[in-house]
Amino acid sequence: MNRKNAIKGILASALGVPVARDAIYNNSDAPQPFIRNEQALSGGVSSKISQQGYRHSVCRWTYSSVTLEELCEVAIDLNIDSIELLNPSDIKKVQQRGLNCAVANSVPLSLTDGFNDPRYHAKLKQEYSQLIPVLADLGIQNLICFSGNRRSVGDQQGMEQCAIGLDPIVSLAQKHGITLVMELLNSKVDHKDYQCDHTTWGVGLCEKIGSDHFKLLYDIYHMQVMEGDIIATIQKYHPYIAHFHTAGVPGRNEIDQSQELNYPAIMRAIQDTGFKGHVAQEFIPTAENKFDSLAKAIELCTL
Repeated sequence: MNRKNAIKGILASALGVPVARDAIYNNSDAPQPFIRNEQALSGGVSSKISQQGYRHSVCRWTYSSVTLEELCEVAIDLNIDSIELLNPSDIKKVQQRGLNCAVANSVPLSLTDGFNDPRYHAKLKQEYSQLIPVLADLGIQNLICFSGNRRSVGDQQGMEQCAIGLDPIVSLAQKHGITLVMELLNSKVDHKDYQCDHTTWGVGLCEKIGSDHFKLLYDIYHMQVMEGDIIATIQKYHPYIAHFHTAGVPGRNEIDQSQELNYPAIMRAIQDTGFKGHVAQEFIPTAENKFDSLAKAIELCTL
């Protein structure tokens, strides 16, 4: 399973296109029923969440083998504030359950054909211009976007072309109170040739655009793969970051002791910056009970 295919499956389902369950997950991947840990929720995690500055979110695509309703139930149990990377119809569903969507999906979704290529500017402008007012009516604050693949375009040229393509869309987003967040992805393992693959490149683009309504989605997993130095990077560049994603390194799986990152320390660094947004779990669970993995991750990331 990968993010692009999982999200395609979710979108197809939302549009009424039949999607075979096995096309997204093997049968062995189906989550086991979540067993609510009353002691953890009532005695510790719940009260701690109310005291910290940032809020918790979970990415829909990593749990696309369950219904959105099931994921809402678990999110509520775990005091998760948001289910994200949703299209408008699913945003309405989570809002009806009292949940938020911290970051909306761009529709249609493309990580490879992005703003660094002028061939896609007109198409992207049309798509985002249609989507932004709809999301604004739903009260959405953040909308994801992507640089696209290099395709032999140099970093400076790619940055300039991104800025040209993004400028009118950022202006529209600002009028509607929405921030575009460009995700930092690794080009070493998961997204070969992706251009926005280093924090400094993303920061340079933010400075070139010069708007508080364009910021970065700092993916901790991806940036550990590309450059490491996670805490120092967050401390230095936090004014440019609007959102965070998690996952374990290596493997992009659970964020427990089976991987190399010290997530409690990273969460303390995020909190110390005064960050008030969301930290979203985006790891691909491997445990038999996938919701238990989510519960443990939320506990680990709650100070």
